[in-house]
Amino acid sequence: MPSPAALPLSQLRTLALASLGGALEFYDFVIFAFLAKLIAAHFFPASQAAWLRQTETFGLFGAGYLARPLGGIVMAHFGDIAGRKKVFTFSVLLMALPTLMMGLLPGYDTLGAAAPLILLLLRMAQGAAIGGEAPGGWVFVAEHAPPGRTGLATGLLTGGLTGGILLGSLVILALNGTLSPDDVNAWGWRIPFLLGGIFGLGAMVLRRWLDETPVFREMHERAETATTLPAGILLRDYRGSILCSVLTTWTLTAAIVVLILMMPPLMQTLHHVSPSETMMASLVATVCLTLSVVTVSTLTDSMQPRVLGLICGPMLAAGAFALYGLSPLFPGRLELWAGLAGLCCGFVGVVPVGMLRAFPPMVRFSGVSLSYNIAYAIFGGLTPAAISSLTPYTPLAPAIYVTVAAVAGCVALWVSPERKG
Repeated sequence: MPSPAALPLSQLRTLALASLGGALEFYDFVIFAFLAKLIAAHFFPASQAAWLRQTETFGLFGAGYLARPLGGIVMAHFGDIAGRKKVFTFSVLLMALPTLMMGLLPGYDTLGAAAPLILLLLRMAQGAAIGGEAPGGWVFVAEHAPPGRTGLATGLLTGGLTGGILLGSLVILALNGTLSPDDVNAWGWRIPFLLGGIFGLGAMVLRRWLDETPVFREMHERAETATTLPAGILLRDYRGSILCSVLTTWTLTAAIVVLILMMPPLMQTLHHVSPSETMMASLVATVCLTLSVVTVSTLTDSMQPRVLGLICGPMLAAGAFALYGLSPLFPGRLELWAGLAGLCCGFVGVVPVGMLRAFPPMVRFSGVSLSYNIAYAIFGGLTPAAISSLTPYTPLAPAIYVTVAAVAGCVALWVSPERKG
């Protein structure tokens, strides 16, 4: 059996440009979660209880997930018909502009009830953008990759996406380290949004240098692109693939949202950990997550995803219980447990490979996008508010939730179909 081809320089350039834009988009999306407590203070009435304002803010955070299916389906439709590159470039613009506007938006004291309503609309625009970014990126780099290197290419892009979370952690950490708490609360919280919007516009310009994928060009030359609605073909012929991909994406959302994005505000609220300590822990967790995702995704080039899922699923549950169950027993060691939880998130690297193999090229973009965004709309959208509501009853609610999602993801990955091409 011949050894897999190495990634040539042109494809490394494609990966770098794709990952840069994806990292900036994910940065724009997640800084909202990291700044949830400050956003709650600025965009909701001070007369409300702190827990209620935080729950409402996580509701706005979840609204971005609810907007994902519409944006993802529309962009994937044009991606399967008109080409991957155009949609892949447009998604960055759709993310950068709302992020910039968030940094300039006056708060509740100035606009009253209009402030959270405008913030809701901007958050939904971000959700529509991110709905096309990750699926489009996975399809784009996988169709550029040489035979036997799809897992490596997909893993490097996914690592780039999680790098956006890492970038957000670094910016928030630098913000808290250079400004006083009063300055951060008054105006400093706007800086991460302004930076994200500006750099996002730059990423859009860079993405114009990307080439269309060889797979789409070949389909176009053979007139094999979808001539009817790709979503209609999917719902008629690939319902099983959609269901399996939705459930595996649920596991991905549980790992990212519960163990990484919600960890700082939850630890601050549940165990009174300082913001700087939680952001340092988030930084460590994201670095470990990135390493784990790239490693596990690369392993799919030599191992079946379903087998890797049986290994990574239990590890994910163990990492969740370590983070939310054991870390409170060892004050001052949050970085250690957060890093362990990040290393246990390797299942995230298996999910995109499983979805890419579940759909044929003609409807691949739409299939991955539809499944991924339905899952994020249902589970990603409801999870933050649900866990914020359940944690007063048991601080282990996040770990229990992640465990249930891990079991569902393992089963779905095991029965998911694998198609050639």
